[in-house]
Amino acid sequence: MSQAFPHLFQPLTLRHKTLKNRIVFGAHTANMSEGGWPGERHLGYYRERARGGAAMIVVEPVPVNAQAVLTRGNFRWGDDAVIPHFRRITDACHEHGTVMIQQMYHVGAHGDWDNSFEASHSPSGQASMHDTDGSHRMTVGEIESTIDAFVAAAVRAKAAGYDGVEMMAAYNAIIEQFWSPLANRRDDSYGGTFEKRMKFSHDLLAAMRRKVGEDFIIGMAISLDPGSPAALTIEQQIEIAQWHEKLGLYDYTTLGTGSYFDFTKIIPPFVYEDKMGAPFAEAMKAALKHIRVQAESHIRTPENADYVIASGQADTVSIVRGQIADPHLANKAKAGRPEDVRGCISCNQMCWGRRSRDYWISCLINPSSGREFEWGGDTFTPATKPKKVLVVGGGPAGLEAARVAAERGHHVILAEATGELGGQFRLAGLQPRRGQITDLIAWYEGQLTKLQVEIRTNTYLEKADIDAIGADEIVLATGSQPGMTGWQRVLAHRDSLPGIDRPNVWSVEDVMRREARLGKRVLLLDDAGNWRGPGTAWHLAEKEHQVTLLTGDAYVGRDLARTAADFPMRSRLKRLGVTFITDSALIEWHGDAATIRDLSTGEEQRAPFDSLVLAMTNVADAALQDDMQAAGTPYHAIGDCLAPRQAAAAIFEGRRLGLTL
Repeated sequence: MSQAFPHLFQPLTLRHKTLKNRIVFGAHTANMSEGGWPGERHLGYYRERARGGAAMIVVEPVPVNAQAVLTRGNFRWGDDAVIPHFRRITDACHEHGTVMIQQMYHVGAHGDWDNSFEASHSPSGQASMHDTDGSHRMTVGEIESTIDAFVAAAVRAKAAGYDGVEMMAAYNAIIEQFWSPLANRRDDSYGGTFEKRMKFSHDLLAAMRRKVGEDFIIGMAISLDPGSPAALTIEQQIEIAQWHEKLGLYDYTTLGTGSYFDFTKIIPPFVYEDKMGAPFAEAMKAALKHIRVQAESHIRTPENADYVIASGQADTVSIVRGQIADPHLANKAKAGRPEDVRGCISCNQMCWGRRSRDYWISCLINPSSGREFEWGGDTFTPATKPKKVLVVGGGPAGLEAARVAAERGHHVILAEATGELGGQFRLAGLQPRRGQITDLIAWYEGQLTKLQVEIRTNTYLEKADIDAIGADEIVLATGSQPGMTGWQRVLAHRDSLPGIDRPNVWSVEDVMRREARLGKRVLLLDDAGNWRGPGTAWHLAEKEHQVTLLTGDAYVGRDLARTAADFPMRSRLKRLGVTFITDSALIEWHGDAATIRDLSTGEEQRAPFDSLVLAMTNVADAALQDDMQAAGTPYHAIGDCLAPRQAAAAIFEGRRLGLTL
């Protein structure tokens, strides 16, 4: 048992299995299958989390029939040919003592015709919350065949070596739709009274148990969304769970947050608090006698997880993004090394951000996620010949390149021109509720110190300085500089903004470095649509500036929509008094006012402002590259100095290069 986290590493009996600890890698759509088959990418992904110490893994949902298909990367439904493919995964994970569960789902009314090419089925034909489609009201025969499909999927899972299955009722999937008096308006044996609304799950679970036998775990995933009146309340969910418990229909329940009525809380970005699902799990656990209760939703760290278990809020904790970010979280915590855990920053950029576009998922801070089969997991092979490696620039690209090179046995010098590591990523961490970024930079500093990387801050290097160091490999990660021309995508024919050279113009970097001398009324021109503009507006509004955010997009935070962070961000900004001007362009800056054009009507107006702040695409800092090229000196360029992008690209390139040096 871990002395650091004694509660988290207590074993737990779950039906016929014993979990070696309380950490679960819960269900989520990794979206990695090819042609419906789980392949090498899936195998490497799940095996790495088993190797990292997770006690139980719930493999992403398999659709139970044609109407249940939801993503491009869904597994094949109704096909026994998938069994040997899954068997490779279960066998590999069982070698590490991991209990293996497969989730199965059918989201009812909320399907995706573009992937399934089938009409969505639901209890009463309600509308989808995913798109503008309606759904088909199921006949009794179709209900019975759907139950048969669930049962067949469970039998298939057992044949594939799974230790159990998890039903997804969460987020208003089809099981919850039958439970809900709002979604289930039937007047036959499957609707009406409470008991009749339970008939679907009763018949499904009872038939499943008969087919799979006693030595097989059955779980139920539910969610709570108190802000959505259409979602079931915790009191209703407790009543439902107690009813099932009396009949012994399932062994554990896992409680998440959010729903298809409010998607933002399903995978909570950093604007939300930690441990969101724990209070609901606590209420459920207090009401049940035998069913094991799992807490999930924004439980990111071993410290959070141990608290949930120690306080009696839940029997187990599902840590998904935390183990995407660091697949060895459990083993590091067990060994008493929580400082070595690379903590999730809840950005959602590469997990949900990729899944929302129907790609396979990865991780901004751990680019090995989804590439384990190519990169050998989240571990490193020693270099055959250690070298002297110079990394110029201590932003995210340089930090990752230096860390990986040192992990592989190279002697690394990291030179940073300023007094602190992190580059512009550190500035992002100074925005409201983004302290997880500065925590990550502190993690890098700790890892580099342990790896004996020679860190030289306040060290600006020119070509002659680099030559004098005499490195075998030179890595340029010098980053980028703010784009200060005022160029806007909606006015792409103009190289610069008229009046850009007049007074009172600053970049978001100037603001976050506290170098900008701003007046009361601030116009923030956001041409990027990512966190740089809104995060700076949030910061300024908290400092009691009167902020107007101007964008050519139809809404503020366009690039954030794929992370489910755009709505809570806009809500917060509005509560702080920030004014939005959308579908508009800045035509001219006058030093004390701005001329703004409404792109939908062409109308222009002049409005008074004291300061203009620019959130634009940056410009690569390539001066050192030019000098190296002119001298014919070999080097590697990574991150923003290669092309200004977001941190995910920088860390990916740092990892990829570090693996090859």
